[in-house]
Amino acid sequence: MCLPLVDGVFPALVLAGALGDPAGVVTVGLLVFGGSATVAVILSELGGSRRDRVRTVLAVGAVVVPVAALEAAAAPTIRSLLRLSVLEPFAALVIVAVAARTASASVSAWLPRPAVIVAVGLVASLDPSGASLSASADPALVVRATAAAALGVLAALAVAVAAPRLRTVVDVERFRFGSAVALGVLALSTVGLVPSDSPLALAVLGVTVLLSFDPPGEDEPSDGTHAAVTDGSAE
Repeated sequence: MCLPLVDGVFPALVLAGALGDPAGVVTVGLLVFGGSATVAVILSELGGSRRDRVRTVLAVGAVVVPVAALEAAAAPTIRSLLRLSVLEPFAALVIVAVAARTASASVSAWLPRPAVIVAVGLVASLDPSGASLSASADPALVVRATAAAALGVLAALAVAVAAPRLRTVVDVERFRFGSAVALGVLALSTVGLVPSDSPLALAVLGVTVLLSFDPPGEDEPSDGTHAAVTDGSAE
């Protein structure tokens, strides 16, 4: 959940205008902060009681939300140093790289790290002629960034609370692949190939959730294991 803040993915999205409308706020919150990687980690690695899981997510959220607000507050000053028309394709490329890493670990080995793409984009779009070093935070943008981060934390909390049940009814690999497709749609909207106010990425995410629902069959035990057939006649 903290990686988008550290490797530059979230700041790049903020500068590219991904939080310009409510659909963008929800999309970034659910896909960037509370996406498939977060869900996979909670379901496969976060053990302990429900209280322990909730406490862990809240501890991470106590870092994610304020740092996201601070990065959004710095966005106007950083934007004055950049040519956004050059930065936006790099922001889309970052999302595509994250989507590829989400879909396949083997593919990620051949791709540059998101932080490298962001760094190259910042250098390529640097335009000091319009620099404004005065602090000029956009309160509305800070609120939207805070809301996106908080929404991601809430989604993670919901997964942490329902983790025991979700482990038996959710196919994580399907969810991972569908989230990668939704991230690809977000990348297209960043460069204007999909209307920025279109909820298409959210629609893809909704379909992904439905397709990821995979409860055990009537003849399968609820823990996901398959009963062995030992009867000779049945064999």
